[in-house]
Amino acid sequence: MSTTQLDEFRRHCRDFLAQAATPRVAAWEAQGRVDRDFWEQAGAAGLLGMGVSRELGGRGESDFRYAMILIEELIRAGMSVPGLVSHNDVIASYILTLGTPEQKQRWLPELCSGRAIGAIAITEPHAGSDANELTTRAERQGDRYELNGSKAYITNGHNADLVVVAVKTADAQRGQGISLLVAERGAEGFSRGPLRAKLGWHASDTTDLFFERCLLPADNLLGRENLGSFYFMTAMIRERLSISTVAVASMETALEQTLAYAKARTVFGQPVGSFQHNRFTLAKLDTEIRIARLYLDDAIARFNAGALSLVDAARLKLWVTELQGKVADRCLQLHGAAGYMGESGIGKNWVNSRVQQIYGGTSEVLQELISKSLGL
Repeated sequence: MSTTQLDEFRRHCRDFLAQAATPRVAAWEAQGRVDRDFWEQAGAAGLLGMGVSRELGGRGESDFRYAMILIEELIRAGMSVPGLVSHNDVIASYILTLGTPEQKQRWLPELCSGRAIGAIAITEPHAGSDANELTTRAERQGDRYELNGSKAYITNGHNADLVVVAVKTADAQRGQGISLLVAERGAEGFSRGPLRAKLGWHASDTTDLFFERCLLPADNLLGRENLGSFYFMTAMIRERLSISTVAVASMETALEQTLAYAKARTVFGQPVGSFQHNRFTLAKLDTEIRIARLYLDDAIARFNAGALSLVDAARLKLWVTELQGKVADRCLQLHGAAGYMGESGIGKNWVNSRVQQIYGGTSEVLQELISKSLGL
């Protein structure tokens, strides 16, 4: 893919978001969700389902650099990112990879157009990083499944029309017996709780989902029965790459904002950034962020080549999200009281950074995975 094409796509994303998103961000954050019409506008602009073929309504661009650019421009525009990332890089990817031809034809055009919004429901009140502790169950009853259970903290849960639900379908040994079923809006026995208030990412709608004798067609099984854990591991590579992209873009934005502030704000008759301690702090942050960018770019190149492993993706997410937390904290400190105000861009960056070390695999879980790969 030529640099010119990527640059044109970046301009397209920036122009679209400046018109369709930035003027509405404050209202979306106040109401706790992005309005549905934005999703359809994003679909019409070719920003949904970028890896899906044009025949199915997507952009037909499998190069992850397109997803990277969109994420970077979402961060630049001040958008709450998890909703779009989940829709594009998780839900659409699951269906594209695991769906039958009929399922792809049925669901992907709707997701790519924004007429349907996607969510993935794995986490439960007492089961998160350890998917083997799931208690939501699905029992096969002829040509249908009956679901019973609940899911917690689901991104896009309020808006979602299609939800990929992780369920127990067999009492098998650890790592087995989990399946993926697609629950559609209006399914009998499927309900949602109220929007959950969060510390950050305020416009990313988050809610709990409930399944009480919820009946789904057997044709809504995604992939093969009882292989859900294997599918998670495969899909986690892209998800963690997306989260890492958010981390690096957020750090670059934080540093840009902080440098501008440190040069303009004066204390004791001189710019904040001119004090040796602050100069050295910013120099170190600049160096570490540049290293993170190189690390991310290398991972994207390997992902595009089909060579990024689950462990490598875990290493990347661990490193850059931990660094993101440090960068956000140092940058907020350099802003002083102004950074702690509710309208502060760096303040939002700081609070949004915290959850990056939690979703998509906590830092502790990632370190367990990495250490096992070392034979420990």
